[in-house]
Amino acid sequence: MAKPRNRAADLAVFLLVRILVFVLQSVPPRVAFRLGEGLAWLLHRAVKSRRRVAVENLISAYPELATDPDRADRIVAAMYRHFVRAAIEGVLLPRKLHLSNWRAFLDLNTARQLPAVMLSDRAALLVTAHFGNWEMAGYVTGAMGFKTHSIARVLDNPYLERFVRRLRQSTGQTLIAKKNDFDRLTAVLAAGGKVGTLADQDAGPRGVFVNFFGRPASTHKAIALMALEFGATIVVLGLARVSRSGRAGLPPPPGLEATFYAAEVEDVIDPRDYAGRSDAVTAITTRYTAALERLIRRHPEQYFWIHRRWKHQPRVKAGAAA
Repeated sequence: MAKPRNRAADLAVFLLVRILVFVLQSVPPRVAFRLGEGLAWLLHRAVKSRRRVAVENLISAYPELATDPDRADRIVAAMYRHFVRAAIEGVLLPRKLHLSNWRAFLDLNTARQLPAVMLSDRAALLVTAHFGNWEMAGYVTGAMGFKTHSIARVLDNPYLERFVRRLRQSTGQTLIAKKNDFDRLTAVLAAGGKVGTLADQDAGPRGVFVNFFGRPASTHKAIALMALEFGATIVVLGLARVSRSGRAGLPPPPGLEATFYAAEVEDVIDPRDYAGRSDAVTAITTRYTAALERLIRRHPEQYFWIHRRWKHQPRVKAGAAA
């Protein structure tokens, strides 16, 4: 039986977060981001266990960094700056981003396949990773008038869960709980809905093992299985922070000059191409994982290296071990 939560502690954490959000929304964006830089520096320096995991993962993914650990640590520091800034953008953008000005924050020229998928009657799975600004992706599609669903884990703190859910759904996207909401997920796909999901977390010993940065990584089978069952197009994409230089777009609001992303579609997978194959699940999982890896390799500082992505490894058979 799960241990009862401390409601007073949950409420205290919620109030602290709400005060922080209030402060960030009250000060000019430049000040908010300056505060974020300080927080990123503190997280990088103070939380040594997570910093160590991130450096180990980076060196595992890029073996050449083994002889240059300082460079690996600089990438981890840049990762903290990126994700703290992305979190602050998530707080500010609901008041700044609208249907009339989304081009001030986003370049869709790198995602020319996306409109046809979104306007199709066919179901689609929008597959991404803890990369770039995945939260903004759901917010922007909702602001542009597309009805989408996103699979998300329900937060343990009920006060924070209600607040974050309201923020995430404020432009029209609908959240589907990662657990205990399978019937609604299948109903959405059966009706031709568009569902966003993250596909880069360890799936435990029962996952399908495919290569990710040259190492076997346990990966959930559900994406491939759902695509095959519902004929859903898989779109592998990421929202990467890029420079505005040389890109068309509207002028940004003051202080948000660095808040500019490109929607990069790395692969579009039609599950019908794998019909009848006994290895269809593994083949589709391998293909979308490879596409995610290509996205991350272009922007390694925008990937959340803190996850223990290679936590589980394939079991070695006794005969092979002998």
